Order: sequence, then structure tokens, then C-alpha cells
Amino acid sequence: MSSALFLPGLPNLSFANGSKLQAAEAPLFLSTWNHGLPANSAAIEKLKSGGTIIDAVEHGVRVTENDMDNLSVGLQGLPDRDGITTLDASIMSGDGACGSVAFVRQIKHPVSLARKVMEDTPHVMLAGEGARQFAIAEGFPIEKEELSPKAAEAYEQWKKTSNYKPIVNIENHDTIGMIGVDAKGNFAGSCTTSGLAYKMHGRVGDSPIIGAGLFVDNEVGAATATGLGESIIRICGSFLIVELMRQGRTPQEACEEAVKRLISKSKNVKDIQAGFLAISKEGLIGAYAVHPGFNYAKGNFENNMLIDSKSKF
Repeated sequence: MSSALFLPGLPNLSFANGSKLQAAEAPLFLSTWNHGLPANSAAIEKLKSGGTIIDAVEHGVRVTENDMDNLSVGLQGLPDRDGITTLDASIMSGDGACGSVAFVRQIKHPVSLARKVMEDTPHVMLAGEGARQFAIAEGFPIEKEELSPKAAEAYEQWKKTSNYKPIVNIENHDTIGMIGVDAKGNFAGSCTTSGLAYKMHGRVGDSPIIGAGLFVDNEVGAATATGLGESIIRICGSFLIVELMRQGRTPQEACEEAVKRLISKSKNVKDIQAGFLAISKEGLIGAYAVHPGFNYAKGNFENNMLIDSKSKF
């Protein structure tokens, strides 16, 4: 017997990438990149064990934050140009509650710290040393500040030229963004990253910025982003997608419009990758990127699969 929820009278829907989804199928999770597969699995198991949708999106991306083979999320990620790993994360529920942390050091699970900001402070974002002090006050372990072996090796190689140049899809990129909806139609999302490798010390990308890397609204749906954060921030990408869906665009149309606007506001587009994911309250999904190479994981109680997104170029 299927664990998914189906609203009567709604047809099977086909999408441009060839995948099919029953309208209003839930629970459902979309996560960016290959590392979305284990993240989705963890989120699904959290729901099955009685967790809420916000529990699920937190628990899912914690798996990626803890993956020592991942060099673009978590403390094992590639450092900034000063050799220091700093982390950004956000979390949001469909009722508008949200929290984020930026430029955080020595915290293994910044997404959980972001949730603490959301639930236990009057603020939305804490940054830098203030976020670290809040983590200490909340009992988060403070990790030793040292690069992981793989990150240290890569950093030593980079220092030979000290040349910063983003390269499209070189790392299977720099974020995991996850959005999900439960069987009651409640949405939530999370986003966490160690940011662009060899960035300027203090640089913050789109992942902790509500409306850029992540936006969720139970009345409409949810969206998340991955890629060059500066390009996503300039168009408030995830908020834009949700608002376009509010105005009647499908998630696919909204993601394509966001990419179109990002391209129009960006220079050197050949060197910029950005991708977007979206789910509407009707159960439709959307995915689109600037360049080929962006993929995402789609998971529910029935299956969990990796899908290649279409792209502008």
C-alpha cells in the first residue's frame, strides 16, 4: 500500500525532464546534487519515525554536513583564501519561521544552529563570532580548527598559484539545498554549505540568505538554489520563484524565469553555474540551471532517484 497522499481527481503529470509525479504526491523531497540522495533518505526516515517536516529537512542535510568525502559542505569543506573553513546555513518552515547562520567557524552542524536561531531567538540571522558564541551558549561542541586531509592537500596545491576562478560544476558544486512537503501539505527547506573554495575571508553566499538560497511558503510552495551565490543573491532567486508560482507560473516555468533573469544580471555567464529546484502546493516540481551538469535527487516513501536538470545552454 502506498504511503503517499493523492488528492482525488488529479491526473498524472509529466515533466520536461521525463519524470512523472502524481499531483499532490507527498511526502516529497528535492535536494541538490548527488549528495541529495543520502540526504533525502535520511529525511524520509526521519518522517517515518515520527519527525516533523522541519525535523526531516534538518536531519537530511546533517548527513551531508558530516560527509568527510564532501569538500563543499561542512567543516571538511575547502577553505577560504586564508586557509580557514567557514560555514553558512539556513532553515525555513512554511509558516514563515526561519533562521540562519553565516561565516561560522568550528561548528559541525550549522543547519542545527540555524534552527536554534529560528526557534530560540527573536532574530533570523546570526553571523561570525556572535553565531559561534551563541552555539557555545546552546551547548554545541566546538570543533578543533583544522583542515580535513583532503581539504589541506587541495589548499596547498591552490597556494602555488593563489588564483581564484570559479569553474562550472567542478565540485558538483558548493551547496546542498533541500525542500520538502509532508502528507498534510506542510513545507520546509534547508540549505548548508562551506561556500566557494578560496573565497575572500568573510565572504557569505546565498545559502544563509532567506529569499536567495531558500524560500518556503505553505500557501504556494518552496524553492532552493545552488551555484554561484552572488548571482543568486542579485535576483533573490528562491523568493522570486515562489512569487512567480503565487502568480500562477508552474514550478518549471518559475525556475526557467529565474535563470533567465540571473543571466540578464550577470557578466561572464560562461563561468557561472546556478540551478534552482521548486515544488508547488499542487505537487508539481521544477528544476532548471544555467549550464548542463546540474542534477538533483527526488525522494518519497516509494523511491529516491537522481535526475539531470535541463539547462539554458
